[in-house]
Amino acid sequence: MPDELANPRSRRDILRLAAGSLTLLVSRAAFGGVGVSSETSVLAVRVWPAPDYTRITLEHTQPLRFSYQSVKDPARLVVDLEGMEFNSVLASLPGKISETDPYIKLLRAGRNKPGVVRLVIELKGEVKPQVFTLKPVGEYGYRLVLDLYPAEPADPLMALLEKPARPALPEPRATEPGHEEIARLVTIVLDPGHGGEDPGAIGRGGSREKNVTLSIVHRLKKLIDAEKNMRSVLTRDGDYFIPLSQRVQKARRLQADLFVSVHADAFVKPTAKGSSVFVLSEHGASSSAARWMAQRENAADLIGGVNLDVKDPYLARTLLDLSQTATNNDSLKLGKAVLGELGGINSLHKGQVEQAGFAVLKAPDIPSILVETAFISNPEEEQRLNDESYQDRMAEAILRGIKRYFARNPPLAKSRLT
Repeated sequence: MPDELANPRSRRDILRLAAGSLTLLVSRAAFGGVGVSSETSVLAVRVWPAPDYTRITLEHTQPLRFSYQSVKDPARLVVDLEGMEFNSVLASLPGKISETDPYIKLLRAGRNKPGVVRLVIELKGEVKPQVFTLKPVGEYGYRLVLDLYPAEPADPLMALLEKPARPALPEPRATEPGHEEIARLVTIVLDPGHGGEDPGAIGRGGSREKNVTLSIVHRLKKLIDAEKNMRSVLTRDGDYFIPLSQRVQKARRLQADLFVSVHADAFVKPTAKGSSVFVLSEHGASSSAARWMAQRENAADLIGGVNLDVKDPYLARTLLDLSQTATNNDSLKLGKAVLGELGGINSLHKGQVEQAGFAVLKAPDIPSILVETAFISNPEEEQRLNDESYQDRMAEAILRGIKRYFARNPPLAKSRLT
């Protein structure tokens, strides 16, 4: 016996190499003589229809090459995926589209030629597609995103004007100081945090922040719209993703008087509890916790998925002009009024309004606050956040804070919209 085989250690090495070679041969044979990673597989397809646009997301195992083109008569978008395996997920695409989808009539896929899968999206009208890829983040793998925007985007201000006329406002009457009625109709944009691809924080009981915030905001909208001198508009009215910059832009196009973003806090320790109110800071966060919170909320665009080729002028500019300074002062006043009301229904995480660089609060001319209703990462508060009675009281408290702010800071005159 040769010396190298007589050595027990050498024999083990040879056996290990032989076993590895056998495994490699079996693997190649099982996959038709090619490596396991030679084709990309689609793991999931998600479709998020919304009034502003419809998003299709394909989550897949590895980077892929793709091309797309718009075709007319009839209108459709054709997407070719190279090196893609046609599997049961792709075969199920037609069932993903609802009849009520505002932009898509039908979605189907098939093998176009060897190594290429073709997606065909039949459209209900002309669209401006944005197609981009995302790297793995959070719980998601690689993603191909197809955002289908209408060729002529709806003007939210015109849509608001087309609604039935509001009853005439009563003439202002003398009241106690600090409780004056609002002298004109005010518009408040309500922003339910997260949505669609971005679930936000998830509680131990499985509650998703995106669902809790939407439920609270719907209740708040109902209360605001019942006020004769107020009306509200939502940045999202369902379970779909809206980039942070688009939330800000919608408020500015509406010439909103206030912007209120609603969230449900999360922290690494489940013992953290209480409600908070945040406003924008241009000069650093008011605490390390506020900085951490802003970073987490600003990461929504990474999770939800944003086309980085589309630049946003409001988030890119330096907000140091006089209008921003005045807006920040009003935001602080609004934040204090709302925080004071929240303390009546829940403990406060901090006794004062906090400041940090939240991207969603960067409208330079609209007082803006971010309300953290409670910690969804705290089991007790998670239970409370899912309680309809608590959601009602939270909405009522936010409205009381808004009314208190306007009583002390009457809105300036502007073009009256009814």
